[in-house]
Amino acid sequence: MVNTPDTPKGVGHGSALIALDGTGLGVADVARLASGIARPTPRSEAMRRMEESWNAARQIAATGRVYGRSTGVGAQRTEDVPTGADAAHGLRLLRSHAGAIGEELPARQVRAMLAVRANQLLAGGAGLRPTVVTALCEALESGAYPVVNEFGSVGTGDIAALAQAGLALAGEHPWRGGTPPESLPLDNNDALAFISSNALTLGQSALALHELRGLLEATQVVAALSLLATDGSHEAYAAPVHAARPHRGCADVARRMRELIGAADRPTPPLDRLQDPYGFRCLPQIHGPAHDAADALEEVVAVEINAAAENPLIFPEDMAAYHHGGFYQAQLGLALDHFRLSLTQVARLSTSRLATLNEPAYTRLRPFLSDQEPASSGVMILEYAAGAALGDLRAFSAPASLGHAVLSRGVEEQASFACLAARQTLRACGAYRLVVGCELVAAVRALRQRGLRPERGLPVAHALELAVSVLDEDHADRPLTDDVTAAAALLDRFTDIWRKTA
Repeated sequence: MVNTPDTPKGVGHGSALIALDGTGLGVADVARLASGIARPTPRSEAMRRMEESWNAARQIAATGRVYGRSTGVGAQRTEDVPTGADAAHGLRLLRSHAGAIGEELPARQVRAMLAVRANQLLAGGAGLRPTVVTALCEALESGAYPVVNEFGSVGTGDIAALAQAGLALAGEHPWRGGTPPESLPLDNNDALAFISSNALTLGQSALALHELRGLLEATQVVAALSLLATDGSHEAYAAPVHAARPHRGCADVARRMRELIGAADRPTPPLDRLQDPYGFRCLPQIHGPAHDAADALEEVVAVEINAAAENPLIFPEDMAAYHHGGFYQAQLGLALDHFRLSLTQVARLSTSRLATLNEPAYTRLRPFLSDQEPASSGVMILEYAAGAALGDLRAFSAPASLGHAVLSRGVEEQASFACLAARQTLRACGAYRLVVGCELVAAVRALRQRGLRPERGLPVAHALELAVSVLDEDHADRPLTDDVTAAAALLDRFTDIWRKTA
């Protein structure tokens, strides 16, 4: 459930430019390029660096043994490629490795892969001809993207997906969308250099992080509405509490909650309730680690999308090709797993607040926020629906880094499964959004029934204004599917409200 078009129709010339130089691409930049709301432009100095690397790589391969250029790959690394067959070797390598299986990936995911790979190549370690970056940028601008299937990686390089893209560049594999770039000749000096990357996994990770970070921020705005609807205490967000236990994420969440609802740094305790349920009282302690996990994941992704991590890595300064394991994505897989686990706790807390909203002891309303008809069910079903979506989210949060594989006749005897972690994180977006959408429907209904309105000018007041303009005010028993769908879509605007409290 993303609000950007899945199949961009090309990027207008009025769109913002994002410079690619192999050093400064960010997560938000990848999302914008993938969605077609910005267009790439490679920096000239980065293109020169790439050309130096390409020239050096060809010289090194002509005078010595270089993995994948003058030899086979994987368990075939000891097999030399005859000099007369080196040009054909590159295309054979792409053809043999372009065997990804499963469903075709959506346009945004493939475009994210193209953007990441173009930027990585400009870091200058691949030894690949510069016209490949030009072609990738042309594809991103026109809206064209190669057919890429879902499965083919175990977290040691997205070689199957990138081989499909490489064959598309060579004119042997289909494109979708806009106008494809002109076909490129790719030989033994291009093939492995192009596919030696985790660009698909990184592109998917960037898209998932971009959406889920925004949803995490929006969740706190929804929680603020629920707090108001239940006359919740402000004590849990008091500045002295978090100064005494100074975890950065927790303290920031508490501060933002005070700003959202207009609470004092040292609030006065309520007279009629000693302390709130965990859904409110432990919010900083559960949201805070999720923000910290998002920050940690963004640091990893930022390093990787700007990294020269190809194997072998070409260093023109040394006229050397270094063989290494920099393609292994342990940091990324672990960071993705950590992030999903932290988000599941945040979503679970949302279902706790939903349960509190259904309790007359906290709202002073009828059970399940029902109308005045006898035995009405009100929003009872939302607890079941949110619980079902939370079940999917919990399943998606199983640590992918526990995976294991021994491949290529035992030569590659370990796998990070960061690719699976990225796919699961993307899949978590829709389930998470629906869980919080259920809470928002209930919170707005409770505030309406109680006739409560926050003080004008507060961020939470703006959030309520947006919500009441979108959500149906009919409280009679009726299907709530459309209400939750509308609430889930509204969360992106709540993200903007949260960010203005920075």
